[in-house]
Amino acid sequence: MQGPQLDAERALARLREGNRRFVDHVISLEALLSHARREDHARVQRPFAVVLGCSDSRAPAEFVFDQGLGDLFVIRVAGNIAAPSQVGSIEFAVEQFQIRLVVVLGHSNCGAVRATLKHCLAPADTSPALHAIVDRIAPGISPLLIDHGGDAEGCMPRAIRANVQATIRNLRAQSDYLRYSELQGGLHIVGADYDLTSGAVDFFETKSTFSDAPAELSGWVESIVPSTSV
Repeated sequence: MQGPQLDAERALARLREGNRRFVDHVISLEALLSHARREDHARVQRPFAVVLGCSDSRAPAEFVFDQGLGDLFVIRVAGNIAAPSQVGSIEFAVEQFQIRLVVVLGHSNCGAVRATLKHCLAPADTSPALHAIVDRIAPGISPLLIDHGGDAEGCMPRAIRANVQATIRNLRAQSDYLRYSELQGGLHIVGADYDLTSGAVDFFETKSTFSDAPAELSGWVESIVPSTSV
């Protein structure tokens, strides 16, 4: 029988430890053995953290944090943005698996962030689908171009982190349930910046700036989220 879900502090510590192993080129025995337990994982899953990360092929969360099958509920999209489908996926995981830690994971040399900075400097015609990504990233990072005199490459490190912080703000703004869970249920939303060269992840927190969620939200999610595992 599985024990209680990890709280946010212990879940974060587990991710930090896993990333240290990754940096040191070590793979844990637990992560390796999880592959041999596919049959068990097929029946039930119990991830201990949600990771909203970028689709970049160099930033797979399970590798970066040295975790095995069934450990992480991972959502990947170019630029680690918070579009409605990503918000809904996080809501589902937090409610369904009682997860207490959500990590928004950005990374160095992010192509989506770089493309957005270039678009801010010289807007170009592109598809509506690509605009849906760029338009979500631009508000959080375009002011940095002024600080850096229009130098897109020069502001990339700050832009990566600013984009993560903007995504966290958007998660809270778009989801009454996530706001309520932070205030009442022990949920912790954390930002992180992954360095492609060193392999190290730098965690940082974005403080809440919203007011208290209404009490009637306490049973809200049960009406929209089915009680079945995926």
